[in-house]
Amino acid sequence: MASASDPAGLLLGPVFHPPLVRAVYATRPADSRGRLFPEAESATRTCYQRDRDRIIHSTAFRRLKHKTQVFVEHEGDYYRTRMTHSLEVAQIARSAARVLALDEDLAEAVALAHDLGHTPFGHAGEDALSAATASIGGFDHNAHGLRLVAKLEHRYARFDGLNLTWETLEGLVKHNGPLQGRVAEPIARFDARWSLDLGTWPGLEAQVAALADDIAYLNHDIDDGLRARLFTVEDLFAAPLAGPRAQAIVVRYGELETGRFIGELVSVLIGVLVGDLLDETQKRLAATKPCSAAEVRVAGGPLAAFSPAMEAEAAALKAFLFTHMYRHQHVMASMTRAKELIGALFAALAGNPALLPADWAAECGEPGDAVTQGVVRDYIAGMTDGYAIQEYGRIFHKDVHL
Repeated sequence: MASASDPAGLLLGPVFHPPLVRAVYATRPADSRGRLFPEAESATRTCYQRDRDRIIHSTAFRRLKHKTQVFVEHEGDYYRTRMTHSLEVAQIARSAARVLALDEDLAEAVALAHDLGHTPFGHAGEDALSAATASIGGFDHNAHGLRLVAKLEHRYARFDGLNLTWETLEGLVKHNGPLQGRVAEPIARFDARWSLDLGTWPGLEAQVAALADDIAYLNHDIDDGLRARLFTVEDLFAAPLAGPRAQAIVVRYGELETGRFIGELVSVLIGVLVGDLLDETQKRLAATKPCSAAEVRVAGGPLAAFSPAMEAEAAALKAFLFTHMYRHQHVMASMTRAKELIGALFAALAGNPALLPADWAAECGEPGDAVTQGVVRDYIAGMTDGYAIQEYGRIFHKDVHL
């Protein structure tokens, strides 16, 4: 949208005003399918507010503070961790849900939970743990997230896990869409106990949370990449989606200090992406006219989405970041060492479960068997970056520097 101060229309997006009432297609707390273990609900919070609060107070969420997003968490105070990423996703998801008249608390809960299952050292850690556990089905962070909130969190006397509502669990497992064909064993086992309707789309709140994840990481990876000097502002001029906005900021303000430039660019890009998401989603809702959350789930495709043009631009920007950031020699070197560390830890612990803390060792079978490998997989997946390094030093009696 062009204006006198922004003639190219690159800095300003469409204006959306939040509605005052919840839409017919929103998920409603009163219609929740409930919890696996029945509980009296709170007199002061909806069931989805309660889910959000349980996630925030969980051990798994607290550990995200010290888990890698792209950079190993000790490398600098500026860079994102899984926790700061999750908070940014939750803010974007909640804001978009408000404009679309959805249940903001459910969107926020799904956003806060979506990365709970990640290993230490980001995707490098996940790749290494999946390779080490190939004989027992590998590792999937969404499946492990479900396992955390359904079993591994030990906070309540009457049940394992957090006993979240069906809708939050559905969003955690299916926020990227239906699960077709073979699914990870923890998800299949839970689904057999309490079906999550794996073949359908999730509610709009979860769909919005998934797109908020894309918006958040595209922007904060640009922020972190510039601060780490993996690429320059001039490099960014050639980047799809971000490049024209970066150039417009320089034309408008001249040379800025790095922090101010990043702040302006991220503000613009988030506005552009959120604006496109809202516009495209409203068009799809107008065309489909769902009258309930149940109709959203069987619509045959996502109703929350970017426009095809924006989807293509975002994909091209991801490709730019893949080349200039995720495959940068600095990042690759530390991630290669992280993979070696996770592989060595798994081999040592699975081969000698007596090295585990007593409560974990008590869950093991024989050294190297499937039961023991599963316990060790859960143990390593829950580690922070720092604790993984510490455990490596304890077991191998040598320091490691990533």
